[in-house]
Amino acid sequence: MPDAEDVRRICLALPDTTEKVAWSMPTFRVAGKMFVTLPEDETSIAVRCPKEERDELVLAEPEKFWIADHEAMFAWVRARLSAIEDEDELRDIVTDSWRQAAPPRLLDAHPELGVQGGS
Repeated sequence: MPDAEDVRRICLALPDTTEKVAWSMPTFRVAGKMFVTLPEDETSIAVRCPKEERDELVLAEPEKFWIADHEAMFAWVRARLSAIEDEDELRDIVTDSWRQAAPPRLLDAHPELGVQGGS
């Protein structure tokens, strides 16, 4: 099961990513734009996710994904670290969120990270 240190390592390995504490929790930003947070005592992550995909994720895997009440109006979803299968799945989730926040110059400079919207 991945943990908060795995999240931190994967996030910080992505281009132009920094860690900053906000709302008393670690947050990860690409070019200054937040793409991952570690809420709930670092037992889950919040990631960017288009609303239409988010709803499908929550319905398909409610034990893994949920929408926090205060984030319902935004394109974010939570994932329980204990329900994420392995580091590869965590990397896919984090990288997809990174792609949604990254500026076009970084997406163009790092085609190996895939196309936005795919994982």
